[in-house]
Amino acid sequence: MPDKYAALRLKNQLCFPLYAVSNLITRKYKPLLDKLDLTYTQYIVMMVLWEEKQVNEKFLCEALCLKTNTLTPLLKKLEEKEYVKKDKDKSDERNLVITLTEKGENLRDNALCVPECISREFHLTPEEALELYRILYKILDEEKGKEQKQ
Repeated sequence: MPDKYAALRLKNQLCFPLYAVSNLITRKYKPLLDKLDLTYTQYIVMMVLWEEKQVNEKFLCEALCLKTNTLTPLLKKLEEKEYVKKDKDKSDERNLVITLTEKGENLRDNALCVPECISREFHLTPEEALELYRILYKILDEEKGKEQKQ
């Protein structure tokens, strides 16, 4: 006889292992990022800026799947640390432009060890890591597509 409550068992939930692994990964990042004086969300902002050098706030929100009300205090803290500079867009003052500073660029060298240290923490083959990456981005991309249609 089928158990009508089977779908409510924790072990049958996709969300739980994703949640637990997300927390685990964030905890593994913490001591590494503490040395850089960054939180995880500040770190991902910096990664975008290390790649792009200058972006607008909307781009950052989309790239990081963050809302403006989450990003604003992050940017304020990064600006206080002199890693970024915020300015109004000259062509449209409603837009905020975020620029990586020299101090922020220099932090990049100190962060080089972070991805390698994290990858050593998890014993995935390159193929497993690639498959996990593909599946997670499939979920994210589908959700972004739904949001863009609304």
